[in-house]
Amino acid sequence: MTAPAAARSLMTGRDLAALPQPPADHTIAYGPAPQQVAELRLPKGRGPHPVVLVIHGGCWQVPWAFDQVRALAAALTAEDFATWSLEYRRIGDPGGGWPGTLEDVARGADHLREVAKAHPLDLDRVVVLGHSAGGHLALWLAARHRLPKDSPLRGEPPLPVRGVVTLAGITDLRAGAAGRVCGEAIPQLLGGPPEARAFRLGQASPIELVPLGVPQRLLVGARDAIVPAEQARAYAAAATAAGDAVEVRVLEGAGHFEPVDPGSSAYPAVRDAVRALSTR
Repeated sequence: MTAPAAARSLMTGRDLAALPQPPADHTIAYGPAPQQVAELRLPKGRGPHPVVLVIHGGCWQVPWAFDQVRALAAALTAEDFATWSLEYRRIGDPGGGWPGTLEDVARGADHLREVAKAHPLDLDRVVVLGHSAGGHLALWLAARHRLPKDSPLRGEPPLPVRGVVTLAGITDLRAGAAGRVCGEAIPQLLGGPPEARAFRLGQASPIELVPLGVPQRLLVGARDAIVPAEQARAYAAAATAAGDAVEVRVLEGAGHFEPVDPGSSAYPAVRDAVRALSTR
């Protein structure tokens, strides 16, 4: 007999690290630092292929790295999406935190223009997908165009994206810090508590930057004790009121890590969200 969803053991970070590590087709540097690299996976066929820009989580901290999303990226590539999985300087790396983490994600995304010169990528169909802290970075990437033109975080011009999918994404840095999501990582990312870093908060927290101007799908496990579903609902309410099209889907039986596992029951919802935004 199958155990009820509420009684099943949840996936842990250790389980996530134990997932298969399918190799990338190409590992490409987008900057001089060792962390400024991305993995490109290409589906079969001539293309041009729609792209999923994948951003891993881990509270923006070392040692979490893009190995935790390799299985997911490979699964999406098998669904006929090219995937571009970003590594970036994190808290604990030289230059990580503010502003290096955000600068790297922006630079890595914009580097797709160079990559597309050598590989058959459809840059009119880029969807950003991020898990946990990577969900924060995914939403932030889509919001970058709303930063002041003189902001060094903005880039010129930011790579347009068609939509965002977050998996247990951190949507509100102020609320996350108050709830101690990721412990002290949010103050470490901002260089101080949000109330003392109002300018940085306004440039880095997705809820402060709505409307993003692209559709968003927020997926969260019903049993996620790390980033509660209420954060997604509160963000969706604020973004919808600002004019964005946002959908929240609570995945029954899933915790924080199941949405990243392509072998889990949560994966079809992830795949379908990406597909819906890519083909809209």
